[in-house]
Amino acid sequence: MNGTDFLMTFGWGVWGIGLLFGVLMVAGLWTMFAKAGWPGWAAIIPIYNAYVLTKVAGRPGWWLILYFIPLVNFVVILVVMWDLAKAFGHGFLMWLGFVFLGWIFIPVVGFGGSQYQLARHS
Repeated sequence: MNGTDFLMTFGWGVWGIGLLFGVLMVAGLWTMFAKAGWPGWAAIIPIYNAYVLTKVAGRPGWWLILYFIPLVNFVVILVVMWDLAKAFGHGFLMWLGFVFLGWIFIPVVGFGGSQYQLARHS
């Protein structure tokens, strides 16, 4: 195997792993949104899924604008992830999981036994 073959194989492997994580994340968000009373398909619509995630966390919809302000967006994401953990009855450790390993912990909440604690969207 020459260097080009190795890079092509490695590249497809990385791409495949990324695709797997993406599908897992969408599936986890889909079930999480459904638990909160929102349509699951919202997980596949860019920007709208951030709006729904913000609403599921119990924050007002206008917070979506804050995602587009540099540096403010980091704080907003941390707050929304904290509120999301609380909305599903979890605490600090789940928040850490959302922040640092979201592709694992969002499906855990979505497919696991976590129940939505806030008033459901109608």
